[in-house]
Amino acid sequence: MAEKNIVEMHNIVKRFGAVVALKGVDFYVRENEIVGLVGDNGAGKSTLVKILFGIYAPDEGEIIIKGKRFKRLTPKKAYELGIVLIHQERTLCENHPIWRNVFMGRELTNRYGFLKIKKMKELAYKSLAALELTKMPVDTPVKYLSGGYKQGVQISRALTFEADLVILDEPTIALSLAEVQKVLEYVRELKRKGKSAIFISHNIYHVYPVVDRFVILNRGEVVAEFYKKDLTPEDLSEIMISIARTGKVPKEYEELNLYKKASP
Repeated sequence: MAEKNIVEMHNIVKRFGAVVALKGVDFYVRENEIVGLVGDNGAGKSTLVKILFGIYAPDEGEIIIKGKRFKRLTPKKAYELGIVLIHQERTLCENHPIWRNVFMGRELTNRYGFLKIKKMKELAYKSLAALELTKMPVDTPVKYLSGGYKQGVQISRALTFEADLVILDEPTIALSLAEVQKVLEYVRELKRKGKSAIFISHNIYHVYPVVDRFVILNRGEVVAEFYKKDLTPEDLSEIMISIARTGKVPKEYEELNLYKKASP
């Protein structure tokens, strides 16, 4: 049985004044697939996922999510469709406890409007336990957590609300080696739970272990797409260096390039 696309983006164009940040980008993610979205600074990676999450509106193009077509989204609509964005700028309230951060903006209340604190703590613990994040009590203020633990809390937030697609924008930036490995394990757990993810990173050695497929952006355009199984990290590094310098995939890798050879 063919895998379904959970998300498709067709001919996405985004302009900021005279600057064209995205130039007709086509992009898709399948069910239970981890996609590595990579490229040099200014390639358009964050802009693309911010359009998918509804932070930016595309100037041209179409977005299809679970078969439904949209010209643009809002963050509220993206949440409703099961999409969660975890920013490189962490969106946690440092002085609030873990459980409050897990439910931030989507608190559970009873019919009188009072917070269901006990229930939220129970559900937060259950979600954190799925990621083996039970070292710190759910009442612990976030400011006392390590960088990797904080990323885990954000992923836990996504799991709590049954997100189908988790977008991770530079989730390993400024983390120690041990914390990076923990974040990668969180991503593997998403895969085991049947979820999909988009993993953006400048560091291919961080993204390589957990993805199924790479999409390479360069100056606002998709220039290459590869299955991980066809490349070593060294191959990917060579390809990205060539693209950054010349805008082209090295000839010896052209046959492996999926882009423009097959439609989603």
